[in-house]
Amino acid sequence: MFLVAGAVLGFLGVALGAFGAHALRATLSAERQAIWQTAVQYHFHHALALLATGLLIQHGGTGRAAWLAGWAFLGGTVLFSGSLYAVAFFGERRLGAITPVGGLLFLIGWAALAWAGWRLVSR
Repeated sequence: MFLVAGAVLGFLGVALGAFGAHALRATLSAERQAIWQTAVQYHFHHALALLATGLLIQHGGTGRAAWLAGWAFLGGTVLFSGSLYAVAFFGERRLGAITPVGGLLFLIGWAALAWAGWRLVSR
């Protein structure tokens, strides 16, 4: 499941990056373009993290930590990058209040992935 989710998020990351670079270039201020690029950067990095999580699970890392990592990366991408996309596109700064929750989910995801990987190699 996380392999598919990672691939879909990767596709969307490339599409949204291109959309921001081309279609929104004349529309967004430099500040809002920078926010959009931050969203794309974290979106794409965590699409790759989801792929890694899916591979870990496929190779025997089926414990709770691996699943927690996958869900945290997925939720973090939606909340972190999604809120930044909305701030950049709509200019509504209040939506940025959600961003730190997504960042926290990213941290949880990386910690859980490290733990799952450690448990797999220490078997």
